[in-house]
Amino acid sequence: MQKGTVTKSTGSWYKVKLDEPTPDGHYELRCRVAGRFRLQDKQLTNPIAVGDRVSVEVETNNDEETGAIRKIEDRSNYVVRQSPRKKHELHLLASNIDQAVLIVTVIWPDVKLGFIDRFLLMTEPFGIPTTIVFNKADLYDEDTMETYEVIKQIYEDIGYQVMLVSAQEGIGIEAFQELLKDKRSLLSGQSGVGKSTLVNAVAPDLDLTTGELSEYTGKGQHTTTFAELYELPFGGELIDPPGIKNLSFNYLEPIEVAYYYREIFALSPECKFGGTCLHRSEPGCAVIASVEAGDDRVTDLRYNSYLTLLEETEAQNYWERKKV
Repeated sequence: MQKGTVTKSTGSWYKVKLDEPTPDGHYELRCRVAGRFRLQDKQLTNPIAVGDRVSVEVETNNDEETGAIRKIEDRSNYVVRQSPRKKHELHLLASNIDQAVLIVTVIWPDVKLGFIDRFLLMTEPFGIPTTIVFNKADLYDEDTMETYEVIKQIYEDIGYQVMLVSAQEGIGIEAFQELLKDKRSLLSGQSGVGKSTLVNAVAPDLDLTTGELSEYTGKGQHTTTFAELYELPFGGELIDPPGIKNLSFNYLEPIEVAYYYREIFALSPECKFGGTCLHRSEPGCAVIASVEAGDDRVTDLRYNSYLTLLEETEAQNYWERKKV
């Protein structure tokens, strides 16, 4: 048995980078899953994530060395989402990461604050630090910059780091590189935000495939098919998952949505019903009072996205939520 790190997932096969060479001198091995692996009794569409530490049994078939993954080491953390195809199951995106980096842009395509909040709701339950990086700064005019500053203030006020960069003009690229240096980062973003172009700006040797925006829809095409881990030339690793169009949360209870909105959780002790308050119509709710007063402890933009996600979570009936 040899140990290594999963660096690519293609659904049925995994690429594993081994700590020690195989008998034939290979440090990378194409591996299959041997056995059944679960995540806290949850149904998974993929039992192994990029970033997993695994134990592999080397096999030789037709003079080709392959491997059988026999064991997954304990994970320090992981990022999971609801499967886009099987609503009762979960899909592992990555494991053992130091931080998540979400790439967005104010324009072309237009920023969707609801998507930012959905992504944060995916990383917050697992205590994963997340930075929001706004790309395409070279396209921002005065009005767009005002929009950026408003959004930046909202998320910085609740403790998230926000950066402004331009892959095309090199704006903020050094700071972006420093953000990634010597860390394992999960990099994500919707299509068209320039994620691959931004990575190529700091690590051109990776030569990630980039896509073009549709002139008709203003949307991009996803260029990442499978999750993959890349080593950065200046230190650190980058996990590039498949493109994410939307996020749902069949593994959360409604009250957990309130817990993982930082500013809402911070105000909960002031509510009449404390930690059981859903902050929707309850009497004596400090969150509702804050929104109505406009005191910016809870902004109406974040509160409205919270209500949307709360309703979506409740809409998944008890059986659906417990099935996973």
